[in-house]
Parts: sequence; structure tokens; C-alpha cells
Amino acid sequence: MNIISKFTVGSEEGISDLITIIDSSVYTLHKELIPEEDIKKYIAGNIDPRKMINDLNDLSNQLIITYADDQPAGYSILKSGSGHPALPEGKKATEISFVILSEFDSPETRQSLWKKCRSAASFTDILWLNMMIHDPLLEFFKETGFTIIADATAGPFQLPSHLLKLDIK
Repeated sequence: MNIISKFTVGSEEGISDLITIIDSSVYTLHKELIPEEDIKKYIAGNIDPRKMINDLNDLSNQLIITYADDQPAGYSILKSGSGHPALPEGKKATEISFVILSEFDSPETRQSLWKKCRSAASFTDILWLNMMIHDPLLEFFKETGFTIIADATAGPFQLPSHLLKLDIK
């Protein structure tokens, strides 16, 4: 499988690929916990391409999409200057989201997206994310050096999650 992770702008094609991944990942991650009808309502009512384009055209945000054989397989969004009360003050913090579709989840896909994400965040002191406790990528982040700093809730249905951080500098 040919895997490539690349920076993507808030263009029509980039947003289309992002929405493809979001729709599938929201359904897959929640199907065992949330009624299917509620998931469908959330996707139909809350995935707004115009808002995504505006968010991605903010210079403090970066989108990376991973492709497996030219199919959108995952994404990471980095939000510079995005802190959280559980993080130390006086440090530059960058929030990341990190999603890989289950059908493309492999060590190669994870590493491709992570390496590109990590290189994009070389300017920050701390990387952090809020990841649901049932997300299959949670163990990957622990193995990568992230530590759990607090319990929280995340996602559209506010399910139990962990705040994780990684000190960069």
C-alpha cells in the first residue's frame, strides 16, 4: 500500500477528503455506544464545509491528510496557541486531533501521519489532545510518549476521554 501524508489547504478537494474521513470515523468510533440515528443526525447537522474552510484558513491551524493508495485514510489538525487549564502556564501549547479510519489503521499509516504531525509541531513546547478512552489510537499515543494528565469528555456526544500531553522542548 502506498501511504503518504501531506499538508492540505482548506480547498474544496481538501475539505471533501476531510469530511469523508470525519463522517466515517464519527460513525465507527461511536456505533457501539450511541444510537445510529443520533450519529446520523449529528453528521447531517454539524459537519459544515464552510466552517471547516474558515477554520483551516486561520493561519494558526494546519491540516495534514494521510492517503493510502490515493484514498483519504486519516487526518491531523494542529491548532497552535490552543491551551488547556490542565497544562502548565507559560508554555506554547498546540492541540492536535488525530484520526485514522479503521480500514486503513496500520503501523505504517500511524507513523506516516505522526511523523508529519510531529515535524509540523517543532515550534511548540507541548502537544496535547483530548482522546476518548475507547479510541483505538489511545495506546499508540501512550507508546509515543504522551502521558495522561486529566480525565475529561470529548467528541460530539461528550464521552469519557483522557487529556494527553507530550513535552516537545
